Amino acid sequence: GSHCLSRAMSATGMGHGAQIAASPAVARVSAAPIMGDNIRELRARVGSVKNTKKITSAMRLVAAAKVRRAQEACLRSRPFSETLERILGGLLKRLSTEALDIPLLQQREAKTVGLLVIRGDRGLCGSYNSAAIKKTEARIAELTAQGVKAELILVGGKGSTYFKRRATPVRKAMQCGGAPTAAMATEIASELLSSYYAGELDRVELIYTSFISMISSIPSVRTIVPPHAAKASRTRRRTRSSKMSTKKRRLLPFSKGEDRQGSAPGIRARTLIFEQEPSQLLNAILPLYLNGQILRTLQ
Repeated sequence: GSHCLSRAMSATGMGHGAQIAASPAVARVSAAPIMGDNIRELRARVGSVKNTKKITSAMRLVAAAKVRRAQEACLRSRPFSETLERILGGLLKRLSTEALDIPLLQQREAKTVGLLVIRGDRGLCGSYNSAAIKKTEARIAELTAQGVKAELILVGGKGSTYFKRRATPVRKAMQCGGAPTAAMATEIASELLSSYYAGELDRVELIYTSFISMISSIPSVRTIVPPHAAKASRTRRRTRSSKMSTKKRRLLPFSKGEDRQGSAPGIRARTLIFEQEPSQLLNAILPLYLNGQILRTLQ
């Protein structure tokens, strides 16, 4: 009887051990995905991709409309801006030999340079923001190596977000907006001129993006204050750009009545006749010129 009992107990123990050993396999079989769950997940993923496609298609249409509006705004402002630039060049050439007490024409040693950095408020635009930020950092490094202090005037949310965590001081930061206005350009120009007149900035450089095509743009740097340094910077830039292949330069189309030099017909620096004193005209034109240049760059 005891022998039969021990055999029964051993058999019971062996059966329990076999059940325990077999339980992980059973768990693995029960954890295997069911075909119906896979189909539901695939359908949900397909629906999500379709919704994302609809959203990005709408974003592409909105972006295309904004680009068309920006191009039209640039074309409308081009004749006035470039005619004013040519008149300013004639004034500076006429007054180059005269000693005038005009703050914007004073020669200063550049100890502090203001960098006006224009970026976008949002992303999803390729390397548009990152390329200009790298250009700004490179320019800051160049000025620091020369012993010149740099201060930033930031336009656009991406530039403000990036540089507020950096060591370079930020003088002013503002949003760019989808439709830049003359009032915004006037606000920026007033900040630059007041800082220059107060001696807080000795030179102002503009870091912007030169439009080549819808998928290509080049970050550029040029001086806008004082205007005589801006003219020299513009001359160097035109010399470099003339060496580029015309096949790689797709510029905006010329407006009606505008020649290939970008000026209105019939206006030449050597034929300008001024009814008022050139110094009075210069004092009135310089802020207007700066506003126009900033507005075109914002557009």
